[in-house]
Amino acid sequence: MREEKNKDRRQFDWVLLFLVLFLAVFGLVLLYSTSAYNGRVKFHDPAYYFKKQLFATLLGLAGLYLVSRLDYHWLAKFSPGLYLMSLGLSLAVLFVGEEINGSKRWLSLGPLSFQPAEFAKVAVILLLSWYVSQRARKTVGLLFMVKVMLLILPIVGLVGTNNLSTAIIILGIGVLTIFVSNPKYVQFVGIGGAGIAFVAVFLSLESYRLERLAIWKNPEAYEKGFQTIQGLYAIGSGGIFGRGLGSSMQKLGFVPEAQNDMIFSIICEELGLTGAVLLMLVFGLLLWRLMVLATHAPDLLGSLICGGIMGHMAMQVILNIAVVTNTIPNTGITLPFVSYGGTSVLFLLGEMGLALSVSRREKR
Repeated sequence: MREEKNKDRRQFDWVLLFLVLFLAVFGLVLLYSTSAYNGRVKFHDPAYYFKKQLFATLLGLAGLYLVSRLDYHWLAKFSPGLYLMSLGLSLAVLFVGEEINGSKRWLSLGPLSFQPAEFAKVAVILLLSWYVSQRARKTVGLLFMVKVMLLILPIVGLVGTNNLSTAIIILGIGVLTIFVSNPKYVQFVGIGGAGIAFVAVFLSLESYRLERLAIWKNPEAYEKGFQTIQGLYAIGSGGIFGRGLGSSMQKLGFVPEAQNDMIFSIICEELGLTGAVLLMLVFGLLLWRLMVLATHAPDLLGSLICGGIMGHMAMQVILNIAVVTNTIPNTGITLPFVSYGGTSVLFLLGEMGLALSVSRREKR
């Protein structure tokens, strides 16, 4: 019994855990620095956002520990039920969801609010990993690719009605899962074309989405381009080493809701190019560890779970930084572990727990 415990402890991926804890603590520090002004003005409490995020982070760390102790094979068996639950919650958002800043994405549970789209990402990663691993010898061909995409289209459609960016990430997770399990690459040209067509249709359904494209091309010509312009001012004014932690000027009402999607611009202003590059390096190390886990996983299921988590993290980090630097139109994507969002950090830590569960059984 003692030998099994020592072996389990030795195989646990401490590097991944350290990177996750570093990002969680770093995110809390930067969130407090960024949100103190808004918290004081709106709620007469500079620590308002920090305290809510701290509660969600502690809850997420408890979830990380519990999930990491469970066998991911056992968790995968419940993936169809979790996926159906995510469909039900996403459907409920359309009818009884709470609208905040013009978007209906939240379900209110008393004093707490919950964003089902974040739960949907985890449910899709588990479902696709389980589904593909059950059909390991039938992952070649267009029919298999179509089946996988049809499997996630209902949740993509429900989430995409109010949250196009998250719908794109879920689609990306599906494409990545197929790519990892399929030895052929030509078919992905067709998937890429279908994905572009899907995004084009969703863009055309709502006028505000087309407006975002126009704002991206010329933010100075639109009132709603104010946030983008102020974010770029923050990035530029930070220089190489920044103004210093807590010394941002743009967070004082110039960048609206700076603690949310645009927090990377405040990081650039306070910590400069050096701090921004170091943060991106930590994210890069996290993705590297997830890739290592996917490579050394004991079976296809574990490999696909780690690959799906890695893809989710990579897409979200790249899209957020691209939006803040105005490389792509504004999509409303948060920066993992750093942006304000209790539901987001809770399920991100849950995903890390899944990856650590795989690490306990990986091949050495």
